Amino acid sequence: MLALTLFATIGIRLIFLQAVDAPAYAGGGIADRLRTVELPAPRGGIYDSTGAPLARSVEARYVYADPTEVEDSAAVAKALSPLLGIPVSKLMELMKPRKLENGKSSTFAYLARGVEIPTAKRVQALELPGIGVHRDERREVPGGDLAANLIGFTSQDMDGLEGLEARYDDVLAGQDGKRVYEAGLGDLAAPIPGGYSRTTPAKPGSSLALTLNRDLQFRTQQILSAGMAQAPGGTGAAVVMEIPTGAVLAQASNPTYDAAKPTPSDPVAREDAATSFVVDPGSVHKAITYGAALQEGVITSDTTLPIANSIKKGDTWFSDTHPANGKRMSVPGMLAFSSNVGTITIADELGPDRLIDYQKRFGLGKPTGEGMPGEASGRLLPADEWSESSQGSVPIGHSVDATPLQMAAAYAAIANNGTYVQPHLVKEVIGPDGKRTPGPAPVTRSVLSPQNAAALRTMLEAVTTVDHATGVTAAVPGYRVAGKTGTGWRLVNGKKQPGEVSSFIGMAPAENPRYVIAVFVYAPNGGGAAIANPAFRDMMQFTLRHYRVPPSTGGSAPKFVVYPR
Repeated sequence: MLALTLFATIGIRLIFLQAVDAPAYAGGGIADRLRTVELPAPRGGIYDSTGAPLARSVEARYVYADPTEVEDSAAVAKALSPLLGIPVSKLMELMKPRKLENGKSSTFAYLARGVEIPTAKRVQALELPGIGVHRDERREVPGGDLAANLIGFTSQDMDGLEGLEARYDDVLAGQDGKRVYEAGLGDLAAPIPGGYSRTTPAKPGSSLALTLNRDLQFRTQQILSAGMAQAPGGTGAAVVMEIPTGAVLAQASNPTYDAAKPTPSDPVAREDAATSFVVDPGSVHKAITYGAALQEGVITSDTTLPIANSIKKGDTWFSDTHPANGKRMSVPGMLAFSSNVGTITIADELGPDRLIDYQKRFGLGKPTGEGMPGEASGRLLPADEWSESSQGSVPIGHSVDATPLQMAAAYAAIANNGTYVQPHLVKEVIGPDGKRTPGPAPVTRSVLSPQNAAALRTMLEAVTTVDHATGVTAAVPGYRVAGKTGTGWRLVNGKKQPGEVSSFIGMAPAENPRYVIAVFVYAPNGGGAAIANPAFRDMMQFTLRHYRVPPSTGGSAPKFVVYPR
């Protein structure tokens, strides 16, 4: 009878332990057996407008350590160092035992991310206690330096550090997941069948489809690079914009770098020159002055003025490189020979307030909002800061700070029948489910009437067609080209730098523009004009052929008369 009572008491106690106290007892043991494995979320890709990859994530592996299981950290680090390319001392530091906020020992530490699969297999073959391998990703940049100054790069942990990778990091980056499971102890650190297991799936990032065209970007960079080889220590920028959308089809910088291997590069070489390169634009600004004068009725296409060789404003004389000797000059002639005197004379009638108003309408004085991080705003000289000499310098593009992209967008407004369209790089966002969301609609505004924009385009054709005009070397055979040359300065922290900035901005076909291209060349030792004009010609010729734009069929440009009688 006593024996039966004892067995009954023990049985009731076992049932109580299993049914009532089981969670507490199990909780105390499971905590020591839980293992956590990070599940990295795939980062979205960056693609050109045709779907060609510019930057994407590819399958790789990460190597991790469980510091509580590593037996000899020095020996393990020595074995892994040549495979992972990480110093022994750094690996040992990563494998040091650490306490979590809850006081328990950390069982996970990344040793290397983005490890190529063959290398990871060699790590696994070592069968090192406490060392594991799991699925990961690494960033692949197929084009190397292709659009590198735009795309930027990521850290080893897939955080965007520069360029579009940084600007749209919140879009591209996903949300990492994790798997927590109950594992055996010691050499049995594998999941226990039927044991505790919980997985939070990783959420992949979205992808960006850009407005860029890979082939056009490549050729634009190639032409710019060849030209800049003639200007050691210089900086070059080129922008190709589509009319009427405002889409940026190519945006090149020189110098550049390999976005797949950014570490050894010079930070200056990683800058996007089109948005960060602040210049005193010089005569390419004159198109804004003439556009304002047309719109305000100060001039017409038929206006002629007697042009002296020099004009004085304040204590400064402004002279022409092609002296008119007081003869009457047509407005197309003033543009063809880039007359400072003619431009200043017209601006006198326009006045500072109206000129500043049109500078703003054409997009100067504030960032375009194209999408590049750190875009410079440039600066306009307020009317109350104008000196007497400013009335000469501002109309011809001095005492004005602007970027190549701002100036390209201003000319795009002329090409687009007087309507300014914000330049933009993002075509659409592609969700992990494949859903496509168009990028934000660009800001638009009217700057010139269609009639005045057309008149200005026609007058700008004189720059590439009149004998000995400043832009004849920018002409594209078979197509009518309207554009303007410029000579200005580079500004760093508001200070003028040695040498000069030469530029050409133009559109084609002039009778119905499809594209605007701006080329800016900073040459510390001069000679930039010999680079900018031919570079524009070659870029525009390739662009027109690439998009199969037929040659101009509306006849040739008008026969301009520079000095009417």
